[in-house]
Amino acid sequence: MNPGTLLEPTTTVTAESGLDVAFNIAPPATETEFEAQPLVLEKRSGWRPVNVRELWRFRELMYFLVWRDVKVRYKQTVLGVAWAVLVPVFSVAIFTVIFGNFAGLKNLLPPQMAAAYPVYVYAAILPWLLFSNAISLGGMSLLNQQQLLTKVYFPRLFVPAAVVTGGVIDLAISLVVFGCLMGLYGVAPSAAILWLPALTLLAYVASLGAAFLLSSLTVAYRDFRFVIPFLVQVWQYVSPVLYPASIVPSRYRLIYALNPMTGIIEGFRSAVFGTPVDLPLIGVSTLSSIALFALGIAWFRRTERRFADIA
Repeated sequence: MNPGTLLEPTTTVTAESGLDVAFNIAPPATETEFEAQPLVLEKRSGWRPVNVRELWRFRELMYFLVWRDVKVRYKQTVLGVAWAVLVPVFSVAIFTVIFGNFAGLKNLLPPQMAAAYPVYVYAAILPWLLFSNAISLGGMSLLNQQQLLTKVYFPRLFVPAAVVTGGVIDLAISLVVFGCLMGLYGVAPSAAILWLPALTLLAYVASLGAAFLLSSLTVAYRDFRFVIPFLVQVWQYVSPVLYPASIVPSRYRLIYALNPMTGIIEGFRSAVFGTPVDLPLIGVSTLSSIALFALGIAWFRRTERRFADIA
């Protein structure tokens, strides 16, 4: 900067670090006058909106974070990306034998779904794994990247978002196996299958909200390192992964749909089997997914300024 340029504290420019830098470029002045004018730094309090322009400017960084996360997840593994297929396949096999056959849960289903119980379970596993990884991996993402947080500035939202987006890649790979499984059990896709992209987007939104909220809470309160594994287990059992939502009494079903995964999982199954879509159920789960996303991103932005200090 030219030393003959005077800085007057009249215009405020907000820095993403949480400080407000107030200055204005005035006509050239003498060096003595320049030294007499202070540079004012003020800490900004309150809620900070998301800087969408900044996120767009750093979009290439988001791409590299997602790619790095996928590579690191399967680095030095014998099977590599094949684990994205084997995990849901093994889960479906175990759930089918234990809960479908031994516990007899498939007897609660219509004949069409009971005959293709592995497809029924797989349709629930697909969105559930995306959401559970957002809780377990996304919730710990900021702590795992604490060295990066304390050395350089970049949009912190990218850290949990990269984990969740990497999960979408795993879901896309699993969909190929899912299509083969549908063919094996003779489940022909209908026009309802067109719901899948919208339901996947909804699952992505809910997963982002959970990752934003839990990652910021884990940085501030280290107790959440122990809460997260327990939360994943509990959330799985209160979601209709192994059983249909229809077993919940009708008077409680809309309350049950406040769990975002309720409508998403039931929607996936309806899209796969071509059964009528429960619009009230999906509607409530859609609202709760959006609410979870809004809460997660608001709390993340509220506590973001302290990440570098307490990480």
